[in-house]
Amino acid sequence: MTRSGIPYVDGILSSDQVRETAASIAAVQDPHGFLSVGDEHADMWNHIEAAMACLVGGEVEAAERAYLFMPAFQRADGSWPKEIRDGVVVDDRGEVNMSAYLAVGLWHHWLVRRDLDFVRTLWPHVRAALDFVVDLQQPFGGIQWTPVNDFCLMTGNSSIHHSLRAGVALADLMDEPQPDWELAGGRLGHALREHRDLFADKSTFSMDWYYPILGGAVRGEPASTLLASRWNDFVVPGLGVRCVDTNPWVTGAETCELVMALDGLGDHDRALVLFADMQLLRHTDGSYWTGWVYNDRADGTVIGDEPRDVFWPVERPTYTAAAVILAADALGERFGGSTPGSGIYRGTSLAPDFPELALECGCPSARV
Repeated sequence: MTRSGIPYVDGILSSDQVRETAASIAAVQDPHGFLSVGDEHADMWNHIEAAMACLVGGEVEAAERAYLFMPAFQRADGSWPKEIRDGVVVDDRGEVNMSAYLAVGLWHHWLVRRDLDFVRTLWPHVRAALDFVVDLQQPFGGIQWTPVNDFCLMTGNSSIHHSLRAGVALADLMDEPQPDWELAGGRLGHALREHRDLFADKSTFSMDWYYPILGGAVRGEPASTLLASRWNDFVVPGLGVRCVDTNPWVTGAETCELVMALDGLGDHDRALVLFADMQLLRHTDGSYWTGWVYNDRADGTVIGDEPRDVFWPVERPTYTAAAVILAADALGERFGGSTPGSGIYRGTSLAPDFPELALECGCPSARV
């Protein structure tokens, strides 16, 4: 724990800079408590990520208002709508990863604040949300995107794996064991390790590459092998991580998420380099640009009317700033200062790994 309570990474990002970035997130909070992406809309996943970052960065009131905003919009089935704008639902689809993520946010709040009353207030909403999610699990272990969309997304499912471990930790804290979540987590982990080909193909996106590691399903040597398989496709030395493998565009949120995935594997040196590289996206007020389009042509020519060597798009979303703060907290445990929530993506502060379970796939039911 840092003296100020705010994390920092030596030589890269100070506590004052982290605090400034958290303030840039809190500044967009609306009167309802909603933390938008920056253009007055957001989904619950990004809302929770922003709340976590506010908490780490010292904006405790903003973080707690953000969490307490959520129950009013939870639906009878336990889900939340995909998108809310200015307190009004504009997309009512209930995506599973967005509904599950409150478990991570609430467990993170417990780690940092140790406020049992706050956990008790939101625990019923976590329980309803995760029950909604596990009811949508398919036989191979993946969890379908929405009640009406039966395909499974690897990035979203990896995040759900993380959420289920946080949910089981909360259940233990509340003395309300949830064995169905543990069984669902074991099946989902198996699918993310052994059957990634059964998820919808989004392989052009870097998130599908590193998220099984970030969500904790893939660790050890298999994780190192997975990273090596596409490192050169997505990592641009000196700049960060591409969002899409076909485009010369690095993005701050993806870079920081890969930083946290690397940190979870103990690959600290490469994580630190990437975190330093992405600081080119920092704005003077502590917010961060979404990404940077670079000229990847050796002769310097520009292709058509596409921008080159510019910040793009011209926006500074809260989700990028939030990813920076959470990555700083993770790295700060080794390279500076951190909070008690710094291990939330490393998995060290979550419930234990789920047992290996397989369904209808012919694989062994247990892993040695």
